[in-house]
Amino acid sequence: MSEPAKVIAPADASPPAPRRASLLDERKRSFLRMASHELRTPLNSILGFSEIIAAELYGPLGAPQYKEYATIIRGSGLRLLKLVNQILEIARLEGHATDLDLRAEPLDHAIDDALDSLKEEITARRIEVLVLERGAMPIAIADARGLRTVLANLIQNAVMFSPEGAQVRIGAAARGDSVEIVIADDGPGADPEDLPRLLRPFEQGDSALTRRSEGAGLGLPICELLCQAMGGRLRLQSALGEGFTVRVRLPAA
Repeated sequence: MSEPAKVIAPADASPPAPRRASLLDERKRSFLRMASHELRTPLNSILGFSEIIAAELYGPLGAPQYKEYATIIRGSGLRLLKLVNQILEIARLEGHATDLDLRAEPLDHAIDDALDSLKEEITARRIEVLVLERGAMPIAIADARGLRTVLANLIQNAVMFSPEGAQVRIGAAARGDSVEIVIADDGPGADPEDLPRLLRPFEQGDSALTRRSEGAGLGLPICELLCQAMGGRLRLQSALGEGFTVRVRLPAA
């Protein structure tokens, strides 16, 4: 009697599902590392050399238009670099290729860091930023860079869309096993029906809030994805003519 035939798996058989997922994650990370390097490196050169030219570091340029053009090149390069960074951040977050280091983060320090990074914009628009309960804010569990990115984006939006000389209010309080951060402004606000669209990448609503924006509509989606990745959530509240309020919930320490 002959032995039963042995079944031999083909050499190109697919790896198990967990292994495939791991390979895909590594490919995503490799692609994002490559894209980050290949896009940022030439942009950094453009920014660096345009700054040298605009400052006439090695002598006068001659015609004043050259200095003006160098300044325009630098400004355009900065906007493009911001867009590249946002696109890469969206790709990382949507592809779950971002490694977050979640730990106890004092909100007082994080808000101060975010405000320091926006000092020039706040001063230029003569915005009064009122931080409620400063020095006594709760501690959240969050990624240090991710938390500061969320805060800086949300505060920048509030400053950008507020009338000059207006006030932006920032507060934070413990809510059971989480902390809630509230950022409110007195800007033009938005139609409540428009709010879900503001959280979708590359989509903007038709409100005064979005018509005044020069970006690609990635700031709020990045904030929402980062909040979700840190175990929290983001909620928008607004009405036309009644300002804009953003509420961020994160796990409490």
